Amino acid sequence: MPIKTQSDLPAKGKLEQENIFVIDENRAIHQDIRPISIGIVNLMPLKEDAEVQLLRMLSNTPLQVDVSFVTLESHESTHTSVSHLNKFYETFSDIKDKHFDGLIITGAPIELMDFEEVDYWEEITKIMEWSKTHVTSTLHICWGAQAGLYYHYGIKKHELGKKCFGVFKHKVKNRKIPLVRGFDDYFMAPHSRHTVVAIEDIEDNKDLTILAESKEAGAFLVMANNGRQIFLMGHPEYDRYTLDTEYKRDKSKGHDIEMPKNYYPGNDENQKPVMSWRSHASILYSNWLNYYVYQATPYDFLDVNEILKK
Repeated sequence: MPIKTQSDLPAKGKLEQENIFVIDENRAIHQDIRPISIGIVNLMPLKEDAEVQLLRMLSNTPLQVDVSFVTLESHESTHTSVSHLNKFYETFSDIKDKHFDGLIITGAPIELMDFEEVDYWEEITKIMEWSKTHVTSTLHICWGAQAGLYYHYGIKKHELGKKCFGVFKHKVKNRKIPLVRGFDDYFMAPHSRHTVVAIEDIEDNKDLTILAESKEAGAFLVMANNGRQIFLMGHPEYDRYTLDTEYKRDKSKGHDIEMPKNYYPGNDENQKPVMSWRSHASILYSNWLNYYVYQATPYDFLDVNEILKK
């Protein structure tokens, strides 16, 4: 699929090196096609890395996708330059009067904090509330998924005894639901977090459906409102070396960090990590875009409540 971006977005060049079809705004306006609009609320500290990873995942469909990156006004990013944010990002104030086909709310390395202690909690809850009427389907990732389950359904997270860190085996449930169409019975996916949402708490809510789970990592994929809200507990968008970078960074700082599981051949951190999750990650994002974003939205996007006849 052609990803529509600003012509000088650094991620554009990296994706083109991978032979991913990326077009800039000037070329996009000459194509007689309605692009689907996706907003990405990027809460990750290394925003440029997250941009590449997410745009790569959104590229596996013939649809044209118009991406808008969103940053928060109530939080100052310390790992991404102000010039990059000013040039390539919008704020919630900029987009609040717009409608989006899809929205992604990313993870953030703050899961040990209570939600209300996060300096941008009020703003992120405004975005989640706004998404109910301005977005066809919202995909929440990792901390974003825990925050979404807490805000929308009152489900709390719980601190783990040790970090859930590595690549884990998951089992597909509710196979007939289109979001997991094309999945094998079992698949691998990366996790990197200190907290968990209990499967029992999710199952107790009749509005939520678990689509995939892991004996080691817990619930992985949860859906609500016929796909209008999707909660993804892991990080299938991660690159081959993302967990390697996290592990060696924390190890160099003297942190008590275990080697990521099911990741290095022979558990040798000097070996090239095994990429065992990319195909299912691509299927997941393609299914989301096709069945819950594109097919659910008419050509002229007016209002989510009108679309759903509520």
